[in-house]
Amino acid sequence: MITTNPLVPRPGTGPDDDTIQDDDKFHEECGVFGIYGHEDAAAHTALGLHALQHRGQEAAGIVAFDGEHFNAHRDLGHVGDIFSSGEVMARLAGHTAIGHNRYSTTGETALRNVQPLFADLSCGGFALAHNGNLTNARQLRHRLVDQGAIFQSTMDTEVIIHLIATSDASALIDRMTNALRQIEGAYSLVAMTESCLIAVRDPSGVRPLVLGRVGKANVVASETCALDIIGAEFVRDVEAGEMIVLDDSGVHSLRPFPPAPRRPCVFEYIYFARPDSLMEGTSIYQARKRIGMELAQESGVSADVVIPVPDSGVPAAIGYAEQAGVPFELGIIRNHYVGRTFIEPAQQIRHLGVRLKHNANRQSIEGKRVILVDDSIVRGTTSIKIVEMVRAAGAQEVHMRIAAPPTTHSCFYGIDTPQREELLASSMDVAAMAAHIGVDSLAFISIDGLYRAMGEAGRDPEAPRFCDACFTGDYPVRLTDFEQSDKPAQLSLLAEGA
Repeated sequence: MITTNPLVPRPGTGPDDDTIQDDDKFHEECGVFGIYGHEDAAAHTALGLHALQHRGQEAAGIVAFDGEHFNAHRDLGHVGDIFSSGEVMARLAGHTAIGHNRYSTTGETALRNVQPLFADLSCGGFALAHNGNLTNARQLRHRLVDQGAIFQSTMDTEVIIHLIATSDASALIDRMTNALRQIEGAYSLVAMTESCLIAVRDPSGVRPLVLGRVGKANVVASETCALDIIGAEFVRDVEAGEMIVLDDSGVHSLRPFPPAPRRPCVFEYIYFARPDSLMEGTSIYQARKRIGMELAQESGVSADVVIPVPDSGVPAAIGYAEQAGVPFELGIIRNHYVGRTFIEPAQQIRHLGVRLKHNANRQSIEGKRVILVDDSIVRGTTSIKIVEMVRAAGAQEVHMRIAAPPTTHSCFYGIDTPQREELLASSMDVAAMAAHIGVDSLAFISIDGLYRAMGEAGRDPEAPRFCDACFTGDYPVRLTDFEQSDKPAQLSLLAEGA
């Protein structure tokens, strides 16, 4: 069964919605979690989704299997609100479960677009949750519709289910393999059948996925912080292009794809992942500190205090201050109790904008030369307000340092980004951006500096270690739908996988 609540409008989409939602940041689209062989599978999944809440705040869902029935609950909102009821959790009985957090990009936030998706196939019940984006989803969807497929959602995730359903193979694993060989893009998948749990990472490994173990149960999740919350041991990263099957006999590793260059998303290290997670053997927190240290070496400036733009700028600011020998202060305080769905009560106070989320700590700022450290600049709108606030608090000088190279290109691999023309760095050089934002100086870490912070000598243009397309325009996976569209910036199916 799938239980639902009435639809609610998607927040932050009105023409006058100049809000405190983080619309001047990139948004990771979703997080996935799965567990096989635990009597409290759904409860552990809810906890895992809670740890992954930062990867999607609009909706969440869990599907569990109790040996006879698939039991599901999906809803709009935060994990803690959706799965706090004992009545809801009692209906999610089973020893296997998968879960999903969603941040939508295009299209409405509606229950039909909340995952995991479930379908009764000829080979049995099948549930699927997806983090990422298929770059040929529109092409595949048109073909499937022409063949008679009836879609219930606007998500590219459903394309995968239809490809599995129409496969000529008999075994479910073979059907899924056939389906995945037809798709292009960046993705991490968790799927559940009556007899196993399946986890897949795309051939380039753009989107993250890890394997863990708690007691005798095996676990997969987008990040290691989801393992920590349930007391699970981290086993390893799911490798690029790997399919893992979890069943009663253990963990089975398959390689259904031809080898491809491994290109994990570098923005996971800069911003998306939780600081307490590990990815590919690297501490996210330590990586961000090293980025800050490299940034200080590349673009030091005389100052009295280093201040992070909270919360994502904190680790880089700590590293910057440590390297530069300049005191670190919390000069901006964030209000954590104002979320994306907050609606300002009156038009007259819309100009307050960023102050609903951030407030200057005047005692740390007044009369000082300030270095503001942030993770990135997207449109620049929030940066302008932050700088105005810091100057109003009495800063003598304001210098901004950014722990990412200039963001010049949109992402098509599962990250919610503006169209390219809306990205400040796509139309302005650094000097023009500094004048636009209103700072005394502005500097970004270089692409080679970012790679040095990640343990490389620099970026090898022939074989880069990461997907860094948002900085370089070097897209590792073909953008089929984009290339074939008459209006490529308006594609309705790109970035729908969350």
